[in-house]
Amino acid sequence: MVENNVKNKESFSMKMIKPIVNLSKITDAYDAVLCGFNGVLHDGVSFIPEAVKALAGLYKNNKKIVILSNTACRVEELADKMHRAGVSPRLLTAAVTAGEILHYGLSSGQGAFAGLGKNYFNLGEAGDVSVFQGLGYAAVSDPAKADFLYIGSLPAGRSAEDYIDVLSHAASLGLPLLCAGNDTSVVAGEEVVAASGAVAEQYAVLGGRIITAGKPDARVVDYALAAFGDIDRKRILLIGDNMASDIRAAAAAGISGCLVSKGIHSGFLGEGYIPDVTKTRELGNMLEACPDYVISKLRW
Repeated sequence: MVENNVKNKESFSMKMIKPIVNLSKITDAYDAVLCGFNGVLHDGVSFIPEAVKALAGLYKNNKKIVILSNTACRVEELADKMHRAGVSPRLLTAAVTAGEILHYGLSSGQGAFAGLGKNYFNLGEAGDVSVFQGLGYAAVSDPAKADFLYIGSLPAGRSAEDYIDVLSHAASLGLPLLCAGNDTSVVAGEEVVAASGAVAEQYAVLGGRIITAGKPDARVVDYALAAFGDIDRKRILLIGDNMASDIRAAAAAGISGCLVSKGIHSGFLGEGYIPDVTKTRELGNMLEACPDYVISKLRW
């Protein structure tokens, strides 16, 4: 077992990483693309013009596109956000979000969602609760009256440390924490800020039980891949800005991965137009993941 782990680490540490400037240079090798949202198409404030053009370029070249995002948004909300920004949802074959997966899990009441209860205490943005829409769940203002905690996205300026007291209290009550996505940080304009996964991570450290949905969970990726039909996995590319969730997800699914370096890792990987392969490999070695390609920003 130890020998196998060593071999796996050696294999990804020796893997070739190809720096690219334009996505169009490699798309002949692929028929379909799984594309992240925040940090790839959207910077947390607005859509990134170059990335939108890349999305249109993929569509014009008959590539199937599925957005796979750890956002707490439901798919309908995501489509509406695109429409209001003048980005046609028709460019997409489908979209899969952590919020939609949680909504389905809550509606089914099965597996991890069985016996969860109907009263939740919201730790995140007040309006970010569409996962409960139409399902009969109710928000409460006191954790002691809740059946579980919920966090979709962190309010601006908040960090996991801000929640220590309420998390400690909830852990003592044995309350589960339902978290949309696994990301511990996200891009917000020119900054990289804490995300819901950081709170879930802190809760786990305190001994609390967490229920999450999102990349790099293989089940989530397989669900998104099903939208492509019978396309050979060797002909599928995943694009994301998070080495731990996106690139790990690609490796686990047996598909190619492309890391956007000017995303959450920009502080480590730098702001260069041509990505730093040495730094990318160093980061990959730390996180035990390795992309096939690295691009500074998604551009056609």
